[in-house]
Amino acid sequence: MRVREDGVRVAYGKDSLQFGELRMPRETRGAKVPLVILIHGGCWFSPYASLRNTAPLAQAISDAGVATWNIEYRRYDQPGGGWTGTFRDAADAADFVRTLATRYAIDTTRIVAAGHSAGGHLALWLATRRTLTAESPLAGGKPLALRGVVSIAGIADLREFYGREKNTCGNAAVESLLGGAPDDVPYRLRDASPIDRLPLGVPSIHIAGDRDRIAPTFAREAFAAVAHAKGDSVTVETIPDEGHFEAIAPMRATGRAVVAAILRLIAPTTRH
Repeated sequence: MRVREDGVRVAYGKDSLQFGELRMPRETRGAKVPLVILIHGGCWFSPYASLRNTAPLAQAISDAGVATWNIEYRRYDQPGGGWTGTFRDAADAADFVRTLATRYAIDTTRIVAAGHSAGGHLALWLATRRTLTAESPLAGGKPLALRGVVSIAGIADLREFYGREKNTCGNAAVESLLGGAPDDVPYRLRDASPIDRLPLGVPSIHIAGDRDRIAPTFAREAFAAVAHAKGDSVTVETIPDEGHFEAIAPMRATGRAVVAAILRLIAPTTRH
């Protein structure tokens, strides 16, 4: 899908990578609109992806009547990224929605986080920020309340993914993000891995194609089982005959399922 127009670029911090693109729906009819915090993937590694990868999806969501805040952030190979900057950037970008709402007609009671691949990890992690201890290096700010999370072929269990990273990301992704292998930095894993921070306390929807090797069905269902046991509302959707990147292509079945899931979560009748 060709991106029709760029969003409004807004800085949420002082670093050159601390910015996002805000897209408001064309027709708001004077009403405040819900917003999706959209986080691109790329194995937390800058050569693999940027917010350009999620721009078509951002446009499709905006065309469906929902504002999008498509964020950039520092990855582990960039100054200030990794532990703890990658997490703090995601958190600060989310909290910045309150500032955006002073300038644009955004309904801050209807905010959803959605992320692709490694961005799915960060989107899920955003829902857990409120339960971080004050001593955690990742704590800080005033966590924005979320209506729910859409994990778009996302990574929800860092320990589990660590065993598959070389065959998927092709590099030392998890230990580079955490600053050590999971068993070497257990306290960092506890603060950073969504499955270790359950319950989320908000609904989550996990969508990917059945040919996705990065977010295979077994991994998503394993997360869902633990989340259910912790009392969360969680749904796994698997789209036939599609892989990892179709999930951010709004013209493909998986991409359309993502937009539909977001619309369900931000609907006024949603309960959680």
